[in-house]
Amino acid sequence: MREFFHAILYRPLYNLLIALVALMPGNDMGLAIICITIIIRLVLHPFSISAFRSQRAIQRMQPKLRELKEKYKDDQKGFGTASMAMYKENKVNPASSCLPLLLQLPILLALYWVLRAGITGVDQTLLYHFIPVPAHVSAIAFGFLDLQKSSWVIAVLAGAAQYFQAKMIQVPAPSIKTEGSKDEAMMSAMNKQMLYLMPVMTIFIGWSLPAGLTIYWFLATLLTIAQQWYIFRQLDREEAAKK
Repeated sequence: MREFFHAILYRPLYNLLIALVALMPGNDMGLAIICITIIIRLVLHPFSISAFRSQRAIQRMQPKLRELKEKYKDDQKGFGTASMAMYKENKVNPASSCLPLLLQLPILLALYWVLRAGITGVDQTLLYHFIPVPAHVSAIAFGFLDLQKSSWVIAVLAGAAQYFQAKMIQVPAPSIKTEGSKDEAMMSAMNKQMLYLMPVMTIFIGWSLPAGLTIYWFLATLLTIAQQWYIFRQLDREEAAKK
């Protein structure tokens, strides 16, 4: 498993980082991290499209799901069957909305080790034969930021970006209070807690990580926000055209 992780993720990302450093003006590691973030988001973009479409579809289905919840309030099995049939009818896979996150976690882990190794120097035994070797590698990005040390400023920015990204897909609580809406209201309350909990966790974890990795997380979240905004806008246009 370790060899698979090394061959599929660690070594390719390491080579990509070193190649980008060699191409950047002044061999700036910070610029290389920006580029590698954009490349990774482009690779994950097809999966993101599917996830955002599922998120928007689930948002639109909430009123009908509440109706089913009321109809099957004493029959959880019936509600599960009916809700799954509704998902199938609308061609929605609820699990697909989690796919980009699941794909990004091993990439984040690999990038953590890549940055730890790449910032301190170049291990030429890991390089493919066609990868250029930079003249020098420095842990200082943009002329002032030490990528090996943590940065509370970037951690806070990453947390704020995480909040806005989660806010975009937040499902509103039911406006009509019925007996069957109690569970929905409780779920909405839990979603609100997660809305604030995840940014706080991002800040806490980012504060303890090297700034290089926190920069990646911050930029990746910003790009995700841009992707969500663009795809949601396209979906709104598609829905408006059908009316």
